[in-house]
Amino acid sequence: MTHGFDDTAQDRRVRVQGEPVESYPRLAPEAERGAVRRIAVVGEEVLHRPCREVTDFGTPELARLVDDMFATNQAADGAGLAANQIGVDLRLFVWDITDEWGIRHVGHIANPVLDEVPAGYRRLVDEYEGCLSVPGPYRVVPRLDRAVVRGRDKNGDPLVIEGRGYFARCLQHETDHLNDRLYLDRLTRRERRSALREMGESRDEVLARRAARARSLGK
Repeated sequence: MTHGFDDTAQDRRVRVQGEPVESYPRLAPEAERGAVRRIAVVGEEVLHRPCREVTDFGTPELARLVDDMFATNQAADGAGLAANQIGVDLRLFVWDITDEWGIRHVGHIANPVLDEVPAGYRRLVDEYEGCLSVPGPYRVVPRLDRAVVRGRDKNGDPLVIEGRGYFARCLQHETDHLNDRLYLDRLTRRERRSALREMGESRDEVLARRAARARSLGK
């Protein structure tokens, strides 16, 4: 998922893995350590099949994957990134996003499951949404304005993440990825065709910007 926040801001409230922290670097440590990988684009098979559960926790390989996902998300100026977007069909995603209330959320989750929102609390909000695997276009997508996702961290410890507003949208968007759905699949056929045409026109420019940003990060 793509974002629109100002990543030059200095004074932020930050929640890492759902917990508040007193200070946090502008570039997440995982992004500092990780390597940038290629992002798959709509139409590639890995994006269109359900992902496998993560079963091996606490391994160097899983830690490296999380680091690389953070680095790739940062280089692409993203808000969140799912593992299958870099060609790894595991139920895992990362996020680094600032919500409407100025709170920065940073973290990762494996094997996420979204809670069912009680009927009395279900409120759909129509907002523009983009995707790193659909480089360029944004379209209006209805999403619930609250989300709770349960899963595990890279060490296998239980994790519960709650989001409102734009962060809730991100949690739903990334969970969709792991279930083989892109935001395009939530559009009408006409809107989808329009978005794909726009992607064809803007893709090269978007990818060039990402490459330049990766170089500026020393990646």
